[in-house]
Amino acid sequence: MDRDVRLRRAAQRNIPQLPQTVQDALYLLILEIEKGGPVRGNWPNYSKLSRSNVHHCHLAKGKPKYVAIWEEDKKTKIIYVEYVGTHQNVNYNLY
Repeated sequence: MDRDVRLRRAAQRNIPQLPQTVQDALYLLILEIEKGGPVRGNWPNYSKLSRSNVHHCHLAKGKPKYVAIWEEDKKTKIIYVEYVGTHQNVNYNLY
């Protein structure tokens, strides 16, 4: 079942500053979410965050680490990529 995955404006703004390998990993993650849903246990350091419909994983290891955070809207069945960027700059308290 294909799902609708959308990038929030903040995530869209961060993409041009990301290394190409991280951008490629993000697009692969989005394709996998579209095809297989928001639970992506096959990605490094995947976990659900404090709210049950918010997920995160690492896109690239090293220094800095790059992460993606996405949330499923249960009512509309749309999955929103909320954040893409470095691990240091994410505010996990928002999620």
